[in-house]
Amino acid sequence: MEHPDLDALRFCAAALDAGQAVMLVTVVSTWGSSPRPEGSVMAIRADGAVTGSVSGGCIEDDLVHQVLEHGIRWQQPELVTYGISADEAHRFGLPCGGTLQLLLEPLHAASEIHTLLALTNQQKLVARTVDLQSGQVTLRDAVAGEKLVMDQQCLTTIWGPGWRLLIIGAGTMSRFLATVATGMGYQVFVCDPREEYRHQWDLPQVQLLTGMPDDEVLALQPDQRTAIVALTHDPKLDDLALMEALQSPAFYVGAIGSRKNNQKRRERLVEFGVTAEQLARLFGPVGMYIGSKTPPEIAISILAEMTAVKNGVVESVQWNTGAHKAQTQSKL
Repeated sequence: MEHPDLDALRFCAAALDAGQAVMLVTVVSTWGSSPRPEGSVMAIRADGAVTGSVSGGCIEDDLVHQVLEHGIRWQQPELVTYGISADEAHRFGLPCGGTLQLLLEPLHAASEIHTLLALTNQQKLVARTVDLQSGQVTLRDAVAGEKLVMDQQCLTTIWGPGWRLLIIGAGTMSRFLATVATGMGYQVFVCDPREEYRHQWDLPQVQLLTGMPDDEVLALQPDQRTAIVALTHDPKLDDLALMEALQSPAFYVGAIGSRKNNQKRRERLVEFGVTAEQLARLFGPVGMYIGSKTPPEIAISILAEMTAVKNGVVESVQWNTGAHKAQTQSKL
């Protein structure tokens, strides 16, 4: 599974290699409610083939209709806006008051699509700037946390994994978690010093680390865009890694296990010197309650909880009180 942005880049690169006209469409601004966030992309070939999404349906249909009717007639980047009037918003299926501004960018050899694809394949974070008048493109290294920026002259978009996930343990559940997280745009690392668990690991987009988990946490230098999840059930591997993770700025730290084992883990972490404030950041038992039983379902529940925290919907101190989880479980 790959992130949709990479799918769009591969689609564009393949079209250019085949000598086919192709256009990259980017959501550059939204007002009110909108189906897709800023930075969302889609690509359209001259024959109407499309990948990616900017609205979830109707705007894509309109753009494809225009391309099939008139071809990719744009020579330079062009800004278009959908949803200005209530009638237009309704016609294009936009939520009440929703407006999208899109950049339609015809691509060519100097659009740096192949270079951008190669850099993102190397898990690099890249800023791509396109001049709105000339279409000239420049690439540079981006910094974690950078966002889309547009002024009267240029549009800069950020490509590559802006978020990181370190998974402790290379078991079956880790495989599902890593696969889906990669598709969500995370740069994923899996750490397991146990050779018997590593020998069948074959996810090429995931970096496999073989050191002790606490050392790998320190080496990773977690920041506010890093999540760390311990899945081994082995205190010798999980506990010291969690101690380092809870002392870092990582936005999410979680560990698998029953409530009983989670309580024992918390007691051990206190003995290691973890403070009450740091311990309150631990999501354990890890994952949002969805009645999950199987490894794929548990992986989804973990990513749901991570996403809620990342988007500011859930705070760790609130979420980890027994009353909060009991109330949530009773509602689901």
